[in-house]
Amino acid sequence: MKGKFGRAAIVLISCALTASCASAGNESSERSEAHMDMQEAAEHADGILDAVFEEIQPGVQWVHGPTTTGTCDVTRRRVVMTIVSAERRGSLLGLVDRFWRSSHYRIKAVNDDLEVPAIFAQTKEGFGVSLIVGGAGQFFFEVDSPCVREAEVADPVTKPSGPSYAGAEVIPRPNVHSDFWSTGAS
Repeated sequence: MKGKFGRAAIVLISCALTASCASAGNESSERSEAHMDMQEAAEHADGILDAVFEEIQPGVQWVHGPTTTGTCDVTRRRVVMTIVSAERRGSLLGLVDRFWRSSHYRIKAVNDDLEVPAIFAQTKEGFGVSLIVGGAGQFFFEVDSPCVREAEVADPVTKPSGPSYAGAEVIPRPNVHSDFWSTGAS
């Protein structure tokens, strides 16, 4: 168990570092920096997340993860609270992969590991998008902005579709049953 968690943590950390660094020097990032500040980038990231969650049918319940900012970038996160059974995980991953490809995102990497599958992509504007499946099959979505002008960043305005864990130290494992997504889950 400890080895599985350690490997997942390494994947998450290296993804975060890679996504921020990979987008920092490209041409799209330079254009974004001139036209967008951190609040605008956060709102754009929220739009990216809204679009993918609208595509997921039947819908899943999700909550906001923490928003973080760097010296010139911002990251928005969402965590799926719907139990997605092992039998349905591939369907949800495939749905997201097809949507990102049809949205002309560049797929940078796909981790087809059975325990910690993930998809890493980049938008034309240089935003890094990722989907990582963690413990108990919980889906974690993240959008990292390219380098933009510094600004204060407000909380997301989109209301979570599940209970809010704002201020909670830890978001719990998935705990919402779906007749479709949870099929076969114990």
